[in-house]
Amino acid sequence: MTVQLDHLVVAAASLAQGAAWCEATLGVSPGPGGRHALFGTHNRLLKIASDAYPELYLEIIAIDPDPDPDPHLDPDAPPPPRPRWFGLDDPALQAGLAADGPRLIHVVARSTLLDMPRGGLITVGQQPGEPVRAHRDTPDGRLEWEILVRPDGALLCGGALPTLIQWRGTHATAAMPDSGISLSALTLTGVPDRARQVLRLRGVATGAAGAPALSARLETPLGPVTLNSNP
Repeated sequence: MTVQLDHLVVAAASLAQGAAWCEATLGVSPGPGGRHALFGTHNRLLKIASDAYPELYLEIIAIDPDPDPDPHLDPDAPPPPRPRWFGLDDPALQAGLAADGPRLIHVVARSTLLDMPRGGLITVGQQPGEPVRAHRDTPDGRLEWEILVRPDGALLCGGALPTLIQWRGTHATAAMPDSGISLSALTLTGVPDRARQVLRLRGVATGAAGAPALSARLETPLGPVTLNSNP
């Protein structure tokens, strides 16, 4: 079983806010994304891969519709039939995003055999959720994946326990241009030892008690930038 980092998740109160944050903080404009009708969200994406972290990207995600909708997306999107993923329905998170701006909230890891790490996490007392099939059509073709989502949409370990995904065919980064940004280090804090042993994620450090749940160091055109999950 191989589990690798797949993408970092930055939440924003709106996609416009997220794009402005990306330009100001990382020095580049995020690429296009799309809508997730099942979860009532939409996103923009940015490749941050390197030799150490292949096929890795940054996702900026917001509730759809949001207070400042992207004119290229549907401003009248209906509410989703289930709680949104990544804990985006949490009123405290949304209030924090509106007051303090976008922030890193989560990390997603991919597996070629989703049932195996899912079963391992359940065995050690975690509840990573049920597999959900999803897809998104792009100008370069359809992207398809299966992802674990809890019925309540909540994140575990303050967002530090990765959500697990399995891609069906083409990976999202295949059509993404290089952005000039790469991940150089990722630290996750608060994941129980037994859960870490199940995932065996390479290139991920474990933070000391009291550290942010997530901390990512990025090399950018503006120089090194560290994103923390703290508000």
